[in-house]
Amino acid sequence: MECYLDNSATTKSFDSVAKLVTQIMCEDYGNPSSMHNKGMQAEEYLRNAKEIIAKNLKVSPKEIFFTSGGTESDNLALRGAAYANCRRGRHLITTAIEHPAILQTMQYLEEQGFEVTYLPVDENGRIRLEDLQRAIRRDTILVSIMHTNNEIGSLQPIAEAGELIKRMNADTLFHVDAVQGYGKFRIHPRRMHIDMLSVSAHKIHGPKGTGFLYVGEKVKIRPIVFGGGQQRGLRSGTENVPGIAGMAKAVEEVYQNLDADIERMYALRQTFAEGVQKLERVQVNGLPGRESAPHVVSVSFAGVRSEVLLHALEEKGIYVSAGSACSSNHPDTAGSATLRAIGLKKELLSSTVRFSFSVFTTEEEIQYTLQALYEIVPTLRRFARH
Repeated sequence: MECYLDNSATTKSFDSVAKLVTQIMCEDYGNPSSMHNKGMQAEEYLRNAKEIIAKNLKVSPKEIFFTSGGTESDNLALRGAAYANCRRGRHLITTAIEHPAILQTMQYLEEQGFEVTYLPVDENGRIRLEDLQRAIRRDTILVSIMHTNNEIGSLQPIAEAGELIKRMNADTLFHVDAVQGYGKFRIHPRRMHIDMLSVSAHKIHGPKGTGFLYVGEKVKIRPIVFGGGQQRGLRSGTENVPGIAGMAKAVEEVYQNLDADIERMYALRQTFAEGVQKLERVQVNGLPGRESAPHVVSVSFAGVRSEVLLHALEEKGIYVSAGSACSSNHPDTAGSATLRAIGLKKELLSSTVRFSFSVFTTEEEIQYTLQALYEIVPTLRRFARH
């Protein structure tokens, strides 16, 4: 039996997405900048995709800009806004548990002379609004807070943070990395005071290498990629029409039955969390139930190294992750920044595994994985003692 429980890393594409992408690559393959019928057909796919995404977010289509994914969207938002607004100030705010696409970009901006405040989180991975309030200054030009943490599934108080930011300093821009939250929650940027929003298609059963950045109409931002002037000059380069159309199709599909799908995912999450805690010396990280994302469960198995457990599960056809897929190929001895930030005990930093679900995950897969863990974990602990 094959159990894919690494959906925070990437998801299986919907069949309808794969079919549409193939059709565009093999039949409707025009360049949207071309003036002939093939080009106009390609341009229509882009226009339709913008309308689908904009309607979902309740924003204007002209506020949607297509990118190569979440990392580029984050870079464009942070670097583009920082450079465009640096005359007003050079102070930026983010959190200690952001994705590397945010943290490393912030570190780069520090090297360019910007000042960054990194907000701490509590033991469940949530910021404190009072910390955010204290951090905002007259020269704060940008705040970036992720919607859903990719490692432990913690949810940030985005709407409350947005309202607070605008009340403290109306000129401060608010960026949200929604790569893990989009497709699991309904997100409406204008209502939540969000100026920029990053999304990646392959987290919502769309194609890899495609994403978008919502940029509010009044937001001042500079391009970081230059070329042919596509997308009103903010993001040059021939648009990835198959990927963009596939992403829009995925948006339609994932939100079509969202409430029922999320209810089922929360039920699977609860079953798994309760089941795994039947093992001794096991800790589920983050808040329980609906206080966390429906698709992520972070579990620490004391006395078992995460890489060893990962490969033991793989032998039984179960695919999980030891943390963020974007950084798991570059392990550091201190452990994940997120796990350190929530104060996880040192001995558990290298013993934590992430299980993540999707609309395709079944009850049978959850039970199969729990039975495998009941067998594998005690065995690995006995070997470790020797």
